[in-house]
Amino acid sequence: MKQFLLSLLAASGLMAADHVVYEPAGAAKGKHIVLLSGDEEYRSEESMPMLGKILSQRHGFKCTVLFSLGEDGTIVPTNGASLSHPEALDSADAIVMLLRFRHWDEATSKKFEAAVNRGVPIIALRTSTHAFSGYAKDSPFAVWNWNNATGGWGKKFLGETWVSHWGKHKFEATKGIIEAANANHPVLRGVSDLFGNTDVYEAAPPADAVILARGQILQGMTADTPPASYKKATAAKVEQDVNTPMMPVAWLRVVKNDAGTENKILATTMGAATDLTNEGLRRLVVNGVFWGLGQEVPEKADVSIVGDYQPTMYGFGGFQKGLKPEGFELAK
Repeated sequence: MKQFLLSLLAASGLMAADHVVYEPAGAAKGKHIVLLSGDEEYRSEESMPMLGKILSQRHGFKCTVLFSLGEDGTIVPTNGASLSHPEALDSADAIVMLLRFRHWDEATSKKFEAAVNRGVPIIALRTSTHAFSGYAKDSPFAVWNWNNATGGWGKKFLGETWVSHWGKHKFEATKGIIEAANANHPVLRGVSDLFGNTDVYEAAPPADAVILARGQILQGMTADTPPASYKKATAAKVEQDVNTPMMPVAWLRVVKNDAGTENKILATTMGAATDLTNEGLRRLVVNGVFWGLGQEVPEKADVSIVGDYQPTMYGFGGFQKGLKPEGFELAK
């Protein structure tokens, strides 16, 4: 009865939407992509709707975007306990996520866990290496915490947790250099000129990872600045030039989960909302969805932006106040 009443309220417009759904345009692919936003710094509340519009309107996927909300129904990325409408995960065929330090309630966490255990492919951006933090020690999900002794959910599935800003944060941008040995991988079809104005993260994916791109640290914040050159020590206390070797910034894995099924993983430490103004990075993400679903990757996927996209610069505390999920609906 409660669910019936909620449905009536939603249909009548008396209850504000807590998520947004983009129905496919053109020939439907019959797959449901759920995009999870929830980070305090990199504006995933702006980038996930943009990617959902591309995947639905350019490529025929049904897309649902979920948010972190405050009590007033507005988007509050700093609310690490919130994920709106987690029921969408029950029918997810793939997950695209940019999360940081989330600690959802048990019911929401179980829905995410169940989706992962079904073997859905996961496309994980930027801070998803440290997606979870703050679960109590006696919680069944404490093992997801990024600073768990095992490295948490990020280390287990993506192959890395939070380590360090390898480049100088907000001073040195990233140029993506395609890994020559894997340049013909389908996920790299049509991908070129990778650039993001975020810095390179320190990352050491395991041996089973297929490296797609490495991050060349630039001296400045624009793509035309030369590479940086100075010495720095890794977490393992090995001193090296920051660009020799370059850190991986995009890689693939196939990981067996706790239920014994396998998840196809595309992880990239790029992916702030500002990074995704880059066509090559958007194409990498879209290609990852096709690859993860076992569908043919287009030769050059259409990743043209649907509507307007003027992302807010990243940084703590600078998210747009008062935004609601309904504000990201497609223009009628």
